[in-house]
Parts: sequence; C-alpha cells; structure tokens
Amino acid sequence: MALAQRAETEAMNDHQLAAWLAERAGALLMPLRDGALEPVPLGHVADRTANAYLLSALSMLRPEDAVLSEESPDDLTRLEARRVWIVDPLDGTREYAAGRSDWAVHVALTIDGIPVAGAVAQPDLRRIAATGEATPAPTATRPPIVIVSRSRPSERSAALVDALGGELHQLGSAGAKAMAVIAGEADLYFHEGGQNEWDNCAPVAVAHAAGLAACRVDGSEIRYNQADVSVPDLLIGAPALVARAVELLRAI
Repeated sequence: MALAQRAETEAMNDHQLAAWLAERAGALLMPLRDGALEPVPLGHVADRTANAYLLSALSMLRPEDAVLSEESPDDLTRLEARRVWIVDPLDGTREYAAGRSDWAVHVALTIDGIPVAGAVAQPDLRRIAATGEATPAPTATRPPIVIVSRSRPSERSAALVDALGGELHQLGSAGAKAMAVIAGEADLYFHEGGQNEWDNCAPVAVAHAAGLAACRVDGSEIRYNQADVSVPDLLIGAPALVARAVELLRAI
C-alpha cells in the first residue's frame, strides 16, 4: 500500500473503511474470471485472493482488532476482543464462478457482539451498501416479494409466501438477497437451514442502517462473535413485515 493511500485509509472511520475494503476486494475479484481457470479452482483462487487482501489491510489499518473470516482458521482469542471484524471475502462462490451477478463481498465490524459498521459490495452490479451512507429502504405497495436461497430454500418458504399473499423469488448469495431488499427489489429475505456469522453480519449491519429489521425467525436478536458461529435462520425486511412473518412462522 502506497504511503499516500495508507494515510488516506488511516483517516477513515469504521464505516468508510468497511465500504472501501469491500469495494477494493470486489475489484480484485472481477478480472480473475477473465482467465482460463475452471469454475472449481477459480472459486478457490478467488476466495484466497480476497481473503489475503482483507486480512493484510485490516492488520495494517486496524492492528488492534480481531478478525473472523470464512476463509481463515478461527482464532478463538477473538472471543476476548471487543472489536471484531467479520468478513466473507466472497459470498456466493458458486455464483461467482458461474459468471452470475448474485455474489458479494461482506465486511463488518462488531463491538461487543453487535454489528456497528459494515458494507456489502456487488461488483458485477457496481453496487455497494454501507452503514455510513445508507438511505432508507423504499416502501413497496405491491404484494410482498419474498426472496430465498437459490440452492437451499426453506421447506416453509412456499407456505410463508402463500400466507403473506406474495411472490417467491430466488437468488444466490446472502449479501445479494439482503441488497435486493435494501434496494426495494424485494420485500422480505427469509432463510432457514443454516448460515454462519460471516454470511449475514455485514448484510444485517447495512439492513439496520437502512431502517430495516433483521432478526432470527423467532424474532430474537442475532449476536455476533460467538464461540459457535452458526446462525440457523434469518429474516430481513421492513419492521412490520418482519413482525408479521415471525407471527406466521409460529403457526407454519
């Protein structure tokens, strides 16, 4: 990192840094798909490339903070840290390797288990959402569009959509699904069947910043930097719609 660029990034607050890191990591991944690698090694190379960049940048710019990354061994000393960056260098590796646009880079900072800053970048769409510059999510007047996993939709998805009188759509990465709700392209993101903290920490951070609710399907808050990093389920959407979905899921 050049001295001038390092001085610029050292002056950034946590919101700005999260956005900068997510955008830069995404930019590194774009040209890799122009090579001759097959999809499986391409995904591995891309994961390692983005992860190495994020770890190096955070060690330089936030050396006192801990990091939890999908692509690195879990250092449990993070449990003793107040400030922990939670990153997914490439969320939606399958979609990325297949040339789809529904993949993302996630960068988030938690303090005492609460996401306080974060960014989700979608390089193919030239779109980024970050906590420091979030705008309120649009309010839809149509029947709700419920967005679920393309590869692992919940068995309760169809029943929830029917109860809401909505439509069911599918996308790849967790970040892409959250971004669709934040942009007003969908109204509710519903996931069951297992995720990990790096899958949804940054999406939850930017959703909260956009005035959306983000919680477990029973309505409980998601806490991060836990010893067990699994997050079994998730809802993101307008507060009233999320509350309605929580109520309906109790009976489905």
